[in-house]
Amino acid sequence: MALELEGKILTKLPLQSGQGARGPWARQDFVIEYPDGNFTAEACLSVWGQDKVNDLAAFKEGDAVKVSFNVKAREFNGKWYNDLRVWKISAAGAQGQAQPAAPAAPQYAPAPAPAASQYAPALAPEAPAPTFEDYPGDSLDSEDLPF
Repeated sequence: MALELEGKILTKLPLQSGQGARGPWARQDFVIEYPDGNFTAEACLSVWGQDKVNDLAAFKEGDAVKVSFNVKAREFNGKWYNDLRVWKISAAGAQGQAQPAAPAAPQYAPAPAPAASQYAPALAPEAPAPTFEDYPGDSLDSEDLPF
């Protein structure tokens, strides 16, 4: 499953590298801040491989980016860990491919919608807020329950 986020790079964490059974490896994590409704959220993503680390190096903290990533999960000693692995990073607003042409406009024009005020009910004059005296009392002999 491929996902995308668009936001700004808050911080880049130190580069990690080493030698494995299949050769050298490189990984770098970074934190992106992205809009989430009325608030902002943060996510820590990872780039794996020297070519992806080089792609990330082209951006600095505060740059607006668009990242495409996959979610990976793994189990270790009975606990599960999630990893957001970036496979593409580009400047926000950069177009990877041409946008398809917009469909032609229809030959007819729809009728304009009536103004909302035509259907809005007339508002009654504002009544004063109720006071404590407006509520019925708590007397036991005035119960009006039907059963």
